[in-house]
Amino acid sequence: MSTIVSLRDVAKSYGARNLFNNISLTIHQGERIGLIGANGSGKSTLMRILAGVETPDSGERTLRRQARLAYLAQEDTFAPGLTVEEVVAEPLLGAGIPDAELHARAGTALSKTGFTDPAVLAGSLSGGWCKRLALARALVQEPDVLLLDEPTNHLDLDSVLWLEKLLRGARFAYVVISHDRYFLENATNRTVDLDHAYPEGFLSVDGPYSVFLEKRADFLSAQAGLEQALASKVRREVEWLRRGPKARTTKAKARIDEAGRLIKELAGTRERNALTERAGIDFAGTARQTKRLMVAEGVSKALGGRTLFDNLDIVLSPGTRLGLVGANGSGKSTLLRLLAGEDKPDSGTVNRAPALQVAFFDQNREQLDKEQSLRRAFAPHGDAVVYRDRSIHVASWAKRFLFRPDQLDLPVGLLSGGEQARVLIARLMLRPADVLLLDEPTNDLDIPTLEVLEDSLSDFPGAVVLITHDRYLLDTVSTVILGLDGQGGTVALADYAQWEEVRREMDKAAAQVPSQTKSQADGGAAPAAKARPAKPAQKKLTYKEQREWDSMEETIAQAEAALAACDEALNDPAVAARHDELQARLVRQQEAQAEVDRLYARWAELEEKQA
Repeated sequence: MSTIVSLRDVAKSYGARNLFNNISLTIHQGERIGLIGANGSGKSTLMRILAGVETPDSGERTLRRQARLAYLAQEDTFAPGLTVEEVVAEPLLGAGIPDAELHARAGTALSKTGFTDPAVLAGSLSGGWCKRLALARALVQEPDVLLLDEPTNHLDLDSVLWLEKLLRGARFAYVVISHDRYFLENATNRTVDLDHAYPEGFLSVDGPYSVFLEKRADFLSAQAGLEQALASKVRREVEWLRRGPKARTTKAKARIDEAGRLIKELAGTRERNALTERAGIDFAGTARQTKRLMVAEGVSKALGGRTLFDNLDIVLSPGTRLGLVGANGSGKSTLLRLLAGEDKPDSGTVNRAPALQVAFFDQNREQLDKEQSLRRAFAPHGDAVVYRDRSIHVASWAKRFLFRPDQLDLPVGLLSGGEQARVLIARLMLRPADVLLLDEPTNDLDIPTLEVLEDSLSDFPGAVVLITHDRYLLDTVSTVILGLDGQGGTVALADYAQWEEVRREMDKAAAQVPSQTKSQADGGAAPAAKARPAKPAQKKLTYKEQREWDSMEETIAQAEAALAACDEALNDPAVAARHDELQARLVRQQEAQAEVDRLYARWAELEEKQA
């Protein structure tokens, strides 16, 4: 295979902290490499060295002549005031490419990443669309190798699946840092684990993540066996040395030297084996015997005129682990806040067992005071915490979650995202709970910590409600999964694969709904009115759904009138040169179009229910 980029004997340190030594790594054409490792192992630094944006302390990087390399960093930054087309075209400016070709290449990259309007301002995009834009900016360079640092972080599941599909169809080689194990399984054919526990500083395994897990288990088992064998040899050599052999002969001297080498090798092996330390996550239950901890009956909630869930029933008992799935905005976090008592349902009730203790993990981490020191975040009023009726010094508690003593006086705001997540989990563990409500606890966590979190949640004696984009953890932990479609509908599932099947059926149903003709915003004729739904005989609708069906024709007519008004305003020549006003009108037009599409999808859903 042709080599694109390689590292030879690369080392990097920051002050007294050594990230890695003598790393040699080669990326060949067609390889799809998953780069993994614990937080702080140096993955991002190694990626920047591969990209040529950071220089190693020693060693060398070699890039094949005329090879094109594109780098997608963790944080997406764009110059203010630029359209998405201008952002994508930036890397090609000054390369002597004709304007027509530049425009075509930028349009192709935008199309591949889901953009339909090249004039949208980059500053108006959400986090997920910013990630897509950064990817488009990388793809326009037509790279031979693409380097992606945490591209799945904070993406919703739909976006992760889209990225998986795009990468699987790519012709270029790529290296991707990710903690999403299903993503690694589906999108990579080689796994590189960066860890001082390995003699070379990393373990490279040909194959997806599942093959890596098998090989790593074999390696760790062999390492443990090696330690035992070395320990036996060292004991024999030490006993021989204690008998006082005279180093007069070459043979005796060689054995003394060999004994010293074995002692050093044993010390190194023990040190590497000790480096497999992981965060000590273990949630404490209250040993409550109540069979029904929390019961939600007929709960409904709407936001912004859109029903998130309707007439929903949930029973949480000890051992129940409920996973919530659905697109961003489908109501998962709203449902969690409702169960936590931080929000009220529009209808229905949530009943809790007497003196129920609930622990809530907020994905926005609003419970953390970013100015507070790590010491005070763990122990607000002293130097000890109480865990399971036992007093533990704050330094020992911090060490359990992989924090160093010198970090105790750092402000929480200076910690990484993964470290802040560990702080919240550590504080939750100090509160005995009957119910754990966890909203995206896996963001920024490394794979070793995710594995410990899985074990702890599986062993927790109370009930768990979990929102996560980590499909692997969702399937491993959940006893049942609840899918939310964002339009009031919910469905109970056995695993995430069933949710994908449900989504495919929903997409098929949506594709059958009559679509609108090309709008004036795209330069076409005025949109034709959609065929209004004829009302078949009503059979299986609830009272509330029947009322919704009876008013659907009028509601759709109003929505289409609003869309027509937005189209007319968007095409007003008076605002053609006023970019801010034009952008605002475009946003309103897109929102109106989305509402019309939602209503027709809802109509199809109600009609199908009557069939």
